[in-house]
Formats: sequence, C-alpha cells, structure tokens
Amino acid sequence: MSDDHPSPPTHRSWFERLSQALSGEPRNIEELLEELRQAQANGLLSNDTLSMVEGAIEVADLTVADVMVPRAQVVALRADAPFRENLQIVIESGHSRFPVHAEEKDEILGILLAKDLLRCLADDAGCDIRMMLRPVALIPESKKLNILLKEFRLSRNHMAIVVDEYGGVAGLITIEDVLEQIVGDIDDEHDTVEGDTRPIHEQIDGCWLVHALTPIADFNERFGCEFPDEAFDTVGGMVTAEFGHLPEVGEEASIGRFHFQVTKADDRRVHQFAVRVHEQ
Repeated sequence: MSDDHPSPPTHRSWFERLSQALSGEPRNIEELLEELRQAQANGLLSNDTLSMVEGAIEVADLTVADVMVPRAQVVALRADAPFRENLQIVIESGHSRFPVHAEEKDEILGILLAKDLLRCLADDAGCDIRMMLRPVALIPESKKLNILLKEFRLSRNHMAIVVDEYGGVAGLITIEDVLEQIVGDIDDEHDTVEGDTRPIHEQIDGCWLVHALTPIADFNERFGCEFPDEAFDTVGGMVTAEFGHLPEVGEEASIGRFHFQVTKADDRRVHQFAVRVHEQ
C-alpha cells in the first residue's frame, strides 16, 4: 500500500492565481491597477471582473459631489400640492422615490415611496402625503462614496439628500448612483441602452462621444484645452450651466471651439454629448 497522498487538484481559483500574480507587492494604487490590468491581459481576470475591481478601488477617491444628481435636475414633490398633481409627476418621472419639501425647496420633509401612493388611489379625494413620508438622510457633498455605501447598507436607505456648506439642498444621491461607479451603468425600463462605455471615444465621422460625468480635467487633457474646474467638476455640469436649464436630447450649445449636442438624457440628468471640435 502506498503512503503517497493524492495529488492536490491542479486547477486554482482566479483569486489564487491573482494572488500569485501580485506577489511583487505593488507600492501604490497605480501599480496595483497596472498589475490587475496585466492579470486581465494574461487571462487571470475577465474584463467585467477587472472593471468592477477598478471601480471598487477608485470609488474610495470619489465624493458625493462627483456623482450626485444636482439640485436643478432633482424631481421633487411639494407637500401641499394637490394630490393629483403630485401623482402626475410620479407617473411621468418613472422614479420610485421622491424628496418631499415644504413651500421652500430647501426644507425637505422626508422621502415618499411611489408604492405608498397606491393606498390613496381608492380614495377619490386622495390623501395627505405628509402621513406617508419616510425619514430623510442628509449628507454633505464632501462625504466619500465608500463611506456612504456602507451607511446605505447599514441604514437600508436607498436615497440621501445632499446639502451644501450653508445647509441648502445641493442635490440627491441614490444607492444605485454609488453602485454604478463600481459595476457600471444599471439600466432599468426607463433608461436608454448604453453603447461604448469609454468616457471619451471618437466616432468614424470625426465626432466625439463624451460621457457627462467625464471630469473636466480629463476633457482638458484629451483635447488640449483649459476649461476651469473650480465651479464644476464634470463636463455635464459645465455644459448644463451653459444651457441654463436641464437640456433635452437634441439641444445644442457651443463653448469656445467645442460644439456640444445632447445625445442621451433623462428627466434627472444629461448622460452623454456628441462633441465636434472646430479649429480656431
């Protein structure tokens, strides 16, 4: 009888192979990301896994202000508005949660779940939505996304109101907004289908497609321009300010030598622009 033990399985999990690939001990985040990309090129990670790992690492550097829905694009309800008026807003928007404010928009009373309105439909007179409000979480613009995600999980909240340094409403953020930074866009029945997920990519006709959340610094670096990023962090914020309102698909604006046309948007925010660059 042989004393030899059975040989261990020759297959290894992707995590074991990745651990071996990272045995060089990266000294910083940049080196770690480079190791991960090399692991993907060597077949240790799939494209989707690499994207999620990169998103999980990079989300720690993002703040709420980087991804929130700005105040001008928030769909909110007024507590003292007629019931049917609020119901129409809920139906047309397609959202499931809504901030509810008093006469002043900075006075947020709570969050209304669309499903809670169902009980009112049997009553022709409607009902007081103040009685159905859920508590509202107020967070600063500077909060890190990884910390917010943990708070969302612990509190089971799905939405928070973002306030500025003066206590006014700056925007809102949902757990979906945070998760999309890690796993990519999460489409639902109200979203348009996304194509190429690169933030800036060139089309055959020489036009560029630019994601609205592209940092202005990245846009400047790609096109050799010098748009300031003190007032706005993203291309979407800068161009929306140029319009002076939340633009719809097809609307156009020119800033310097760049012509922006909205190609994807919903009732909360702009998602993508087609950009043409004119020679000066």
